[in-house]
Amino acid sequence: MAVPEHTEAGGRAALDARAATLTEALEAIGAGAYVVDEQGRIIAVNAHAEDLLARTAGDLLGHDAHDLLHRDAHGQPLPRTRCHMRRAFHSGRIAWAEKDHFVRGDGSVLRISWTIAPYDTGDEASGALVVFHAPARGPEAEAVVGPLPELERLALLAETTTRLASTLDAEEALRRLVALVVPLLADWAVIDLITERDEVWRKAVVHAEGDNLVYHEELQGPMPPIPEGSPMPLSRALRGAASTLAGPQTYRREPDSGIAVEQRRLFDATGIRSAAIAPIRSAREVLGALTLGRAGHPGDFTPADLHLIEDITRRAGLALDNARLYQRQRKVAETMQNHLLPQMPRVPGLEMTVRYLPAPDASQVGGDWYDAFPLSDGATALAIGDVVGHDLEAAAGMAQVRNMLRAYAWSQTKPPSRIVERLDEAIRHITDVTMATMILARLEEADHGRWNLSWSNAGHPPPLLISHDGLADYLTDGHGLLLGVTAGPRPDATALLPPGSTLVLYTDGLIEELGHTIDEGLQRLRRHAAALAHRPLASFTDQLLRRVRPAANDDDVALLALRVPMTRG
Repeated sequence: MAVPEHTEAGGRAALDARAATLTEALEAIGAGAYVVDEQGRIIAVNAHAEDLLARTAGDLLGHDAHDLLHRDAHGQPLPRTRCHMRRAFHSGRIAWAEKDHFVRGDGSVLRISWTIAPYDTGDEASGALVVFHAPARGPEAEAVVGPLPELERLALLAETTTRLASTLDAEEALRRLVALVVPLLADWAVIDLITERDEVWRKAVVHAEGDNLVYHEELQGPMPPIPEGSPMPLSRALRGAASTLAGPQTYRREPDSGIAVEQRRLFDATGIRSAAIAPIRSAREVLGALTLGRAGHPGDFTPADLHLIEDITRRAGLALDNARLYQRQRKVAETMQNHLLPQMPRVPGLEMTVRYLPAPDASQVGGDWYDAFPLSDGATALAIGDVVGHDLEAAAGMAQVRNMLRAYAWSQTKPPSRIVERLDEAIRHITDVTMATMILARLEEADHGRWNLSWSNAGHPPPLLISHDGLADYLTDGHGLLLGVTAGPRPDATALLPPGSTLVLYTDGLIEELGHTIDEGLQRLRRHAAALAHRPLASFTDQLLRRVRPAANDDDVALLALRVPMTRG
């Protein structure tokens, strides 16, 4: 169908008006600047960019910016796969580079630094703004000299926030912090941290050597205590005082503390001639200090640099505090969980092993549990369950359920269903547990090397029985409602465990996966369990967890595996 001329003219007029608006905005930027649309084509450019590139706006508009401008240091076309700017453009994030190259209209190669940021080009279309400038010629062009331009400063802070906030690993946060500031701001970075025992540890001494960051372990390690009242820059920073500048002459005077001695050794070993030292603080306490040093890096630090460095260390402090809090919670959770889960009894004639895997967010104490214990009539009880929730209340509820179950099962020589009925009634009246799942099984030796298993299932995933030959079947009988839902009689079921068979009791974290059905998880477990049937029990259990547990699982997993040995003929 033909498009009316007035429609085409109206569209061109709208595009021209939008380009004019964008160009007017770009003229306010004191550097070369252009805007690309969502396909990467240049749709607006300022006069400064025209001058730097020796190209008119007509030479630039409508062209793919990467194909037209981007080159390597030798003037050869830069493959798209190697273009950091293009990757940032497609991922919609802020990025920058200090050393890159554009080709000018006369064919010469222009050394540039650039910043790219997402940009709304109007009409709900998304594009990107690229701001670039040509550093001064000579050695000083290799690094930033003086304070960063405002746009690059904001981009650095945005990238600092994004990269540091995306990890809860303290060591990884430190590595990312170093990579953000070296070699952009300095060629040396030193991180001193205060441990939870109030000891100072020099965690990182890093030097930029070409494109590599080299850690100098000989300069890392424990530090002397923080001196009270010392006016020296690092001592003040570790007490939380404001950032300051330092140099070799700062530590030439008579040292007033062991830290001052270590700082003199640092300056002598690294050749740092100018340093900026800033505290790393959280909202609650001082965590350490960051020292940025310049030896081969051009220019000395000035007071104007300190504001940016303090902004960076403020973000680093929040990230490190979050990482420490997470690690502290993780350790408490794991310790508590290990104390709540019991040691397994030795049952003559059987092999038994258990495993517990915390959730990836291991700061949450799980409600998954397992148990095995002797009964008063000589039989052995097996149990596995899951209390609803992932907090301290769930953990406390799990302990209550397990302890009550042991008491009922020991005192009453009745089928598992009757024990579960009594437990269910008690849960609803004398605990804060709202719902829980559980399997209680009773195991007794039968004849010809076989064992008799009787069980009652309260809303839990079914046990899996694997024969010595790799035949795997779920024991789906004896299944009733969850605990805490309603009172009523519960079913029992029985099965014979033949010699060489393996019984697996597990919690739902092993089979549940976002975007997949429970049946798919059960089938995955059955298939791998059958394939591993010939493995020794410990290997069987470890490999089963490794193969079956979903990678994106956000739940903890408890597993109890039992094997009946082969009889000797």
